[in-house]
Amino acid sequence: MVCIQCRDVTFRDIQAIVFDKDGTLADSQDFMRNLGFKRARLLDAQIPGAGEALLVACGIEGDRVDPTGLMAVGSRHENEIAAAAFVAETGRSWWESLAVARKAFAQAERAIDVATPSPLFVGSLDVLQNLADAGLKLGILSADTPERVQQFVREHQLDRYIRVQMGVDLGPSKPDPVLFERACASLGVSPHEALMVGDSPLDIEMAKKANAAGCIGICWESPIAAHLQTADVTIAQLDEIRVLAETSR
Repeated sequence: MVCIQCRDVTFRDIQAIVFDKDGTLADSQDFMRNLGFKRARLLDAQIPGAGEALLVACGIEGDRVDPTGLMAVGSRHENEIAAAAFVAETGRSWWESLAVARKAFAQAERAIDVATPSPLFVGSLDVLQNLADAGLKLGILSADTPERVQQFVREHQLDRYIRVQMGVDLGPSKPDPVLFERACASLGVSPHEALMVGDSPLDIEMAKKANAAGCIGICWESPIAAHLQTADVTIAQLDEIRVLAETSR
């Protein structure tokens, strides 16, 4: 087991760390903004006015993506359902509304380069290597699809460090604690032996409900982030997660 320190908070007897992907390991702000705008434009082309409503719900305004907005924290399926709801407000049937939203999302993904994963935040690879070398089991638990999580790991050659690669399809989504529990089970540890690192309040809520050993919020712009106030500690860059020493059982 390992002792981890972040700023003035120490976590003892840790066996694993589970990371969110977008906004935590992946610098995906530009990608999310571009994809969100494209979805909105294509939705608006079919249903005038629906696109603007979707942008508001997604938390996209100008160059900024709200870290608490639907685009940042919701799964693809949740974003699609939200888009369909705006279409349904025009009086269309739910099945027709879903079809319109799915068409816009599929067209957006063909237009935007979704095949190339977002870059890692600077220094993240070294941190993952150091944590793995210390004997910690590492995993990714993202609201992105399982396929895109796996693609991200392959693209950045993280297979040697990341043992578990979890995404969300049509099943439970964050903050359902079952997701963290499943990630821990796949890593072969109990939730109380694992830390969660994420940039969203849903990451924190999920891990706390699952009785995680601790929750580390990360905001790459500033460690002072109101939306992460429920985390045990908030950091501004990943290398603030430091291994102090191994601890005996």
